[in-house]
Amino acid sequence: MPVDPELRALNIDIPAQPESLVKLSMLLAEEEVNLQQISLLVESDMALASAVLKAVNSSLYGLSGRVQSVHQAITYLGTREVAAVTFEMGLRAVFPVAPELAPVWERAAVRGLLMGRIGHAVGVDPWAAHSAGLFEECGKAVLFRHAPARYKPLLATAVSDEELTLLEHQEFGVSHDALGAALCESWGLAPVAVHSVRFHVIVNATWELPVQVQRRSICALSAVAHALMTDPQTLDEVTNAVAPQAQLEPELVLRGARRVQAQIERAVAQVA
Repeated sequence: MPVDPELRALNIDIPAQPESLVKLSMLLAEEEVNLQQISLLVESDMALASAVLKAVNSSLYGLSGRVQSVHQAITYLGTREVAAVTFEMGLRAVFPVAPELAPVWERAAVRGLLMGRIGHAVGVDPWAAHSAGLFEECGKAVLFRHAPARYKPLLATAVSDEELTLLEHQEFGVSHDALGAALCESWGLAPVAVHSVRFHVIVNATWELPVQVQRRSICALSAVAHALMTDPQTLDEVTNAVAPQAQLEPELVLRGARRVQAQIERAVAQVA
C-alpha cells in the first residue's frame, strides 16, 4: 500500500522493508510454507540469523536447551514465532542503535509474543496479532530517526503515549501512531494489524474500539496485552470492556491471556 501523501509532504522518511523480509513475506504467503526455504533465507543473512538465534535463546521463549540453528528454532517454536522474531530483528536493523529506543524494542518483543499467543488461544489470526504487537510503537523509532535531538525530550517528558502523541503533533505535525501505521502499510502488513497500530493509543486510553475498524479483534488483543504489561490488576476490567466490542468471549480471552502470561513468567523465572 502507498504511504499517505500527507505524511510524505511532511518529509519524514518511512524506511523501506529490507529485502530479506520482502522475500520472507513471499514465502509466508505461499499455500504450503516451505520451512527449509525459510531457514535458508534467514541463515543467508549472517547478522540477521545471529540476532534471531540470540532472541529465541533468551528467557522470553523459555526453551529448555540452546537452539543452534534457525531450522531448529522453527522446530521448537513454529514458523510464526520465528518469522515474527525475524521481522523484529529486521525492523530494529533499519533504525539507529540508541538507548532511547531500547525500551521500545523490549516492549515490542513481549507485546508481540503476548498478542500472537493469545490470538492463537482464542482463534484470532496469530500472525496479524504478533506483527501488530511488534510494530505498535515503531512510529517512535521513525520520529527518532528523523530528528533525534528534537524527539529525545518528548520521549523523556511524556508520561503516557496519549500525552506523547499531543507533544508529537505540536513538534512535528504528526504522531507516532499514524507514522507506525504508514510503515506497516509500506511493509505490507495485514490491514487489521495496520489498524491496530493506528488506533492503539486511543484504544489503550479509552478501552473503546473505533467504529471505523471493521475487524476489531486485533485492537482488542492490543488492549489486553497493554493491561498485562502495564497494570495486570486491570486485566479483567479491560478484557470485559473490549472483548465484546470485538465479538470475542471475555472469559475465553481471559483464560488465554492468563495462560500466556504464566508461560512467560515461568520462562523468565527459570533463568532468574
